[in-house]
Parts: sequence; C-alpha cells; structure tokens
Amino acid sequence: MNDWPEGWSGGRDARHGRGSADAQPEGARVMPHVRPGSVPPQQRQGYDDVAGHTAPYDSGYNTGQVYGIPRDGGHGGAPGGGGGRGPGTPPPPPYGPGARSAPNWGRRIKVGSITVAVVVLATTIGTYFWADGKMRREVDLSKVVERPQEGDCTTYLIVGSDSREGMTAEDKKRLHTGSADGKRTDSMMILAACGSGNTMISLPRDSDVEIPTFVGSESGKTFKGTGRRVKLNAAYAEDGPELLVRTVEHNTGLRIDHYAEIGFAGFANIVDALGGVELTIDKGFKDKKSGADFKAGKQTLDGEQALAFVRTRYAFAESDLARTKNQQKFLAALANQAATPGTVLNPFALYPTLGAGLDTLIVDKDMSLFDLAEMFFAMKSVNGGDGKSMNMPVSGSRGGNLVWDRTKVKELVRQIQNDEKVTVTGN
Repeated sequence: MNDWPEGWSGGRDARHGRGSADAQPEGARVMPHVRPGSVPPQQRQGYDDVAGHTAPYDSGYNTGQVYGIPRDGGHGGAPGGGGGRGPGTPPPPPYGPGARSAPNWGRRIKVGSITVAVVVLATTIGTYFWADGKMRREVDLSKVVERPQEGDCTTYLIVGSDSREGMTAEDKKRLHTGSADGKRTDSMMILAACGSGNTMISLPRDSDVEIPTFVGSESGKTFKGTGRRVKLNAAYAEDGPELLVRTVEHNTGLRIDHYAEIGFAGFANIVDALGGVELTIDKGFKDKKSGADFKAGKQTLDGEQALAFVRTRYAFAESDLARTKNQQKFLAALANQAATPGTVLNPFALYPTLGAGLDTLIVDKDMSLFDLAEMFFAMKSVNGGDGKSMNMPVSGSRGGNLVWDRTKVKELVRQIQNDEKVTVTGN
C-alpha cells in the first residue's frame, strides 16, 4: 500500500533510498511545489511515519523553510525534534543583501583621527617649505672677521632700514618716507635669547663707535682700521650689514649669531596683515616729519600709524633715546600679537602675515625658520614681562654723538655671554 499523496511517489520503489531494491543510495529529490488546496483534506490532517504514528502535516512552504532543514537547528519536524521555534527563542540573524550591521564607531573615529593628522602634517610641512623658500638669506656673516667668542645665549641684531624698496610714489607720500635713494639704518637693537631671561637692547643710531679693520662685503678687500670714529648708522651706509655686524661686535665684545632687517614697506605691510597692533600710548604727541598724531590711551595702530610711531624722534626732548624706547615697545607688541593662536592657527591671518614679512625681511644665510620663530617669541616674552628691554648704557656725548658707558657695557656683555640674569640698567 502506498501512503504517499498521489503524484508524490514518482516511482518510489524504482528509486534509491529506504525500501528501494537498488544498491546505490538515493540522490537528491526535487520536491514539487504544493499549491494551497491541492492536497486532500484527509492527507492535510496528518501522515503516517515509518513507526505508524500520526504527526501533523507541515509542508514547510508557508514560512520559507528549506525542505529538510529545521528552522531552529533541531533534528526534524517530528514531535520532540525541535522542528518549531519555541517561546523565548531569539529570531535568527538577518541575512542577504538587505541586512545591515551596527556601525563600528571605534574604527570610524580611528580612521577620522588618522586622516586629520595626515592633513595637518601635510599642511604644516607645506607651509614650512613655502615660508622657507621666501626667506631672503642675503647677509653672509662668514665675511665678518676677528669675531668675539660664542656665548651661551643666541643673539640677534635686528635692523629697521629706511629702504623704500617696492614702494610706489603714492606709498612714499602716504607713509611720509621721502624719496631718498639707497637705504640707511633707522633703528638697531640686540636681542639676546637666554635661558635666564630675554633682553632687548636698543642701539641709538647716533652712538659714537670706532670703525675697525674689515673685509669689504663685495670687493673682498681688507680695509685696515685707523681709529676712525663715526655714528653707528654710518657703518651700515659704508658697507652694509656685514660691516654693521663687525662694528657692533668690535665695540661691544658680543658675538652676533643672526641678522634680521626689514624696510619701511615690509614693516607697514606686516602690521596691516595682522589687522593692526593694539598699543597703549602714555602721552600723546605730534610730528610733521613722520606724520605722527597720537592721543594718549589704548588704540589699534594700522601700518601707516605704526611706521610714524616708531620713526618719530623730533617730538621728544630725548630725541633718539625716546624713539628707541618706542621702537622696543612696539616691536614687542607686534611680536606678541603675531605669536598668538588667533594668528598662528588661522590660515587667513598666518599666510598674509608671513607673506608680508618674508617678502621684505632680509636675514643671514644661516638663519632658519626656527631661529626666526625663536626671535619673535623672545620679543613676545619681553612684552609679557618675562624679559628686559633697555637702551645701551650711555655716559655722555662727543661731538653730538652718544658715548657708551664702557664699564656697564662690559658687564652687560659678560652677563649675556654667561647666560646670567641681566642686572645692568640703561638709559
């Protein structure tokens, strides 16, 4: 007797498998699709298994179950075999192209952090090489002869020249610079960057100094010293930066490690690129020659006003000594603002400022960007009260020139060379 539904046997006795007479095992069978209503009611109620028991019929098609594979991983659909998913059993995980897994936020954060770090590093490296390429390394200190011994501090000779390079006729008129040819030193100062504290020392351009033996920067010819005494700014006018460094070293005994010079246009452009520099002026003053017209109090100076402020000398009874104090005060404020996070971390402020300064800043051949940064941060510390600013000590005058106090100058140089706290006072 065949208990299989009609059409399901398909020649069951002729196939391999249980009850088959063939010796080979039965292969996989393709089950025909059963449409609802195609199985007689009496057969839908149940079927006789091999043991003669009746079990409920389940075609397996109503849930998408694959024939012969239990839905819950059990051993069949017979009673007790785990054929169904019982209460409390978690649903199977989703599969297929529509399935979505939870995002791995740890991995995303890690990848994002690496990306940001790479971008910052690439930008920093690019900025460094861009700025380094713009530096005008035109001063060769190897041409300076008979140099003093090196000290424990890094020393900079910072020069403001009256160069009109790059200025139009309109710029010269607006900035009250005049139209003189060539260039001369308008201000000079030594900045000593020391572990014991930074010191900024202004050198009045009317200082009485001796021109020593030197080698011409262009000719290479040796010019013997004759004891000739001149104003300090005459050394620059005679043979440029190299002779100025040689003269400063000879008259002070202090070795100069680096040289930095900026002209009128560059100075004004840096101030404007920063959006102005905030400064407190203790007492108002006017000067027709420089174009200065200031009232007392806190104010923000643009490039034109800043240049007038640092150049004014005739409005003060102390003349050049008063001017050098104003120059120190302004340069320290300028460095303080240029080194703030608002400038350094803001590309819209950093690049214009660097571009304006480096286009006209002339330095020695050994000056690096790190040396330049050290110079600015040392000036900033002076403004912040962590250092000292002073004029070169003066003891009197000779023919209208200011004579330095030799005893104080010698002690000042000794303290800087040994990286000691500067206790010498100036004028």
